[in-house]
Amino acid sequence: MLDDFMVRAALAGLGVALAAAPLGSFVVWRRMAYFGDATAHAAILGVAMALAFSMSVFVGALAMSLIMATTVSTLSGRGFAMDTMLGVLAHSALAFGLVAVSFLSGVRIDLMAYLFGDILAVSQTDLLVIWSGTALVLGLLAWRWQALLTATLSADLAWSAGIDPRREQLVLTLALAVVVAVAIKVVGVLLIAAMLIVPAAAARPLAATPERMAAMATLIAAASALGGLRLSFHFDTPTGPTIVCVAALIFGGTALIGNGLRHRRQTSD
Repeated sequence: MLDDFMVRAALAGLGVALAAAPLGSFVVWRRMAYFGDATAHAAILGVAMALAFSMSVFVGALAMSLIMATTVSTLSGRGFAMDTMLGVLAHSALAFGLVAVSFLSGVRIDLMAYLFGDILAVSQTDLLVIWSGTALVLGLLAWRWQALLTATLSADLAWSAGIDPRREQLVLTLALAVVVAVAIKVVGVLLIAAMLIVPAAAARPLAATPERMAAMATLIAAASALGGLRLSFHFDTPTGPTIVCVAALIFGGTALIGNGLRHRRQTSD
């Protein structure tokens, strides 16, 4: 069954959706959209380093994403304007990565596949890496779910409950780096942040609890991955961007539904 490239692509899309959507809920709650973007952009530099030293692309992307996420976490709250710092780091990492790729000689590299994904070229080894990363991320979130929620709600509340919010930030940093590393093959470094943010944002207007929002975001991400894959095959469009387009359309629909529900509550009051 895994010899069929469409089956492998569908499994890869589902794997990334399962990892990205619940983590994306924390990204939305904590307003870490630019943080995810900076981490994702750093991955292209990791790809270049991995190819230069004949290493696994997954290992290189994971290492560089961790370095970027840790750097941002360390510099935050130390006199740097967060949006400015993230903008500088994100685009600088992407630029250095693209320049580094141009220096690679004797290495064939499809740069567009790393920037926008190449889900149809996923191999069985890629599937193993993706689902192993997904299992790690889901395990981390399940293990630290309540602590992460408490730290997200209030750092002071976390301290009073015996929870170190810095430790929970480290857990999110690790999970984010893993998602970036496994999602490169599916949507590429330029669209990873969208897979984190859009499904969670789409689920937010319809969910009354954090757990329900994470579950709905996962369903939306999975539907986007499978729907985008099918539309891409039918219309011969780039698969990664098509997946994000489907997620964006779902977001538009849920936003309209959410506005309608709010208007109905206001008129009934």
